[in-house]
Amino acid sequence: MPETTSFHDLAAFTALPRVSSLALSPDGTRLVTAVQELSADGTRYTGSLWEVDPAGERPARRLTRSGRGESAPRFLPDGTLLFLSSRPAPDPAEGEEDRKEAALWALPPGGGEAAPLLRRSGGIGEYAVASAAGADRVAFAASLLPGAEDAAQDADLRKAREKAKVTAVLHEAPIVRYWDRDLGPDVPHVFTAAAGPAVAAAGTVADADAVDCGTRGVDAAEGLALSPDGTLVAYTVYLGTRPDEIRAAVVVADAATGKVLRTLQEPEAEYSSPAFAPDGRTLVCVRERRLTWEESSDTTLWLVDAADEQDAGRDLLPGFDQWPGAPVVSPVPGPDGAPVVFFTADEAGHAPVFRVSAGSGEVVRLTASGAYTNVVAAPDGGAVYALRSAIDAAPAPVRLDAAAADQRPEALPCPGAVGDLPGTLAEVAAEAEDGTALRAWLVLPHGASADAPAPLLLWVHGGPQSSWNAWTWRWNPWVAAAAGYAVLLPDPALSTGYGQRMHDRGWGDWGGAPYRDVLALTDAALERDDLDAARTAMMGGSFGGYMANWIAANTDRFKAIVTHASLWNLVAFGGTTDFPPYWMRHQGDPLERTERYERYSPHLRAASITTPMLVVHGDKDYRVPIGEGLALWNDLCRFGVPAKFLYFPDEGHWVLKPNNSRLWYSTVLNFLAHHVLGEEWRRPELV
Repeated sequence: MPETTSFHDLAAFTALPRVSSLALSPDGTRLVTAVQELSADGTRYTGSLWEVDPAGERPARRLTRSGRGESAPRFLPDGTLLFLSSRPAPDPAEGEEDRKEAALWALPPGGGEAAPLLRRSGGIGEYAVASAAGADRVAFAASLLPGAEDAAQDADLRKAREKAKVTAVLHEAPIVRYWDRDLGPDVPHVFTAAAGPAVAAAGTVADADAVDCGTRGVDAAEGLALSPDGTLVAYTVYLGTRPDEIRAAVVVADAATGKVLRTLQEPEAEYSSPAFAPDGRTLVCVRERRLTWEESSDTTLWLVDAADEQDAGRDLLPGFDQWPGAPVVSPVPGPDGAPVVFFTADEAGHAPVFRVSAGSGEVVRLTASGAYTNVVAAPDGGAVYALRSAIDAAPAPVRLDAAAADQRPEALPCPGAVGDLPGTLAEVAAEAEDGTALRAWLVLPHGASADAPAPLLLWVHGGPQSSWNAWTWRWNPWVAAAAGYAVLLPDPALSTGYGQRMHDRGWGDWGGAPYRDVLALTDAALERDDLDAARTAMMGGSFGGYMANWIAANTDRFKAIVTHASLWNLVAFGGTTDFPPYWMRHQGDPLERTERYERYSPHLRAASITTPMLVVHGDKDYRVPIGEGLALWNDLCRFGVPAKFLYFPDEGHWVLKPNNSRLWYSTVLNFLAHHVLGEEWRRPELV
């Protein structure tokens, strides 16, 4: 049992490398991942690309190195490795500016120096490549300013705005912000361009040759896909003008001409995350039933003809009771010729990889434990690679057999190991008032026993439709365990991974079933003799922050509460959040239906709060705007509640900058030490 780990020292914890992204070469011999590491001055994270041995025999080797970092690796059919980076051009032309926007770079398959493949004044966002041998098409997301018809005009307009010091944006559509960034004045588009071996070797793609396939949605994570032969492109857009009408749809266009062939849409369903089957004409995407006042959304995978408007498609997962993530289609169809699709879905505190045959409909769970992301399929269809993490395991690449059930894969050699953990992981079970089985993870610090019971921290997740099942760097429970706390991570009503009924029983009932479930799991945990029921605290962010505020307004059982990026005044929140359509459909138009606001808005119970609270909020948080944190803080001051307000002017919904993250952890731990452990208050350094 180590007395000191990386989690005992916030500087050491912040410096741990962080693995993300996977790309597999067309011949299946090269697996590339991106690793984020602390910069030399300790103020930011920079990414580099590493090659991992798919067989797990050779150590990983670093492929790229620059001060600005690299991300998003992809392979062209000839083995050229593409990536995004804002690094300066190796041989800039005279007078050329060193702009900080991300460009698309190419690293030759035989090694050598990387060269810029494509630059745009507004930068390159998400991109996709064709996978078939001989295909020479790349699709990418980039933006054009209003009035610009091509990249050259866009560059001129950007220079004019910069020279005039103009930052104003004139909006003509309802969505103006997204998570932590302002939208506009430029409009996202999808382009395609030739990017074959000769072009990649030359290190340039002419903007004049780029084909504009139309505007797309604001979130790059929604997916951009090219058919294997590069003839079709699919991407997500938002349709509708009124906030309550806006919905996601998938557009399919001819990649060579930009002509739209079909738009996959329904008034009461949303489509996203498209992926092409090997035949290049069949499309698999996520279909989500739109939520209403009465019922939660429901999600499945949908199989549809990419170009035939008459084909309504069909459900690939009838009867599957979890919510699938983005599909990954095997390059090799099944024995019956039908597509084979891999996907992940939350399930009872895990997020396994599943395999479904579009022909037989058979669903196989490939993994027994852990949470998986970044799934990629081998070119021969026999293997799957992914990043595996868990509450007690940082992300690491693994190899899976493409057909075997309930595998327990070993991590492939790669940077990102975190060393020993300062505790152990257990589970807690309870029963809800309506008889529903409930569960939670429990992180226990070393040394917790009946003779030395640990203080308990209850952490409620955000979403609310999400789950505690994966490693997290932002709210890492092992940092708290190193400080001597046990951490309870409950999945109450509305959590994913427990079937549709778990959503339904908490729908429209934020302060009801989820609140009671959280407390039921807390009570069950405190039946253990190695936990101290007299020393408890509660923490939550986003929806978890709402729950923190609701708990503060309804019980004084906890010694302290930390509320991060939290909802306080539900009526005010609905008009200022970045995506009002979701909120109004769920909670109702406050001009017409007020009952949920009146029943469950914490601000209406401000006068009842007595528990000491630490309020944390970032000014760039557009999902839960800063007004919520300010209103909460002012009400706590108004009613004399012992409280502190940790404010980040330059952070959004999450605290991401390394030194700000260290301050977050140190402030939270000092606040808890004061109110839960009875220690003298210590103001963190630099604030």
